[in-house]
Amino acid sequence: MIEKFSDDLKKIFLAGVGAVAVTAEKSGEMIDKLVEKGQLTVEQGKVLNEELKHNAKKTVKNVFDLDDSAESIAKRMDSMSQEELAVLRAKLAALDRSEEV
Repeated sequence: MIEKFSDDLKKIFLAGVGAVAVTAEKSGEMIDKLVEKGQLTVEQGKVLNEELKHNAKKTVKNVFDLDDSAESIAKRMDSMSQEELAVLRAKLAALDRSEEV
């Protein structure tokens, strides 16, 4: 069960990193288009692009910090009663079913 929970956390983590990457890529494309249209100067575009990269790195770092909390969740699970584990399993199963739709 812990292995399944760990796999779910990895999926959530990877989805978050993917979302950040796609957002940064799309934002960069939008900045390039604004520069092409003359609505932004090249220098303004570079500054915005650097800000986006910085914010993306910061967000990814925050997502990596979740890994530490995954370990703490696993430790807390070790001390859960059978009833608490059953409730957790049911919630995870419900989440898994909702992802399949």
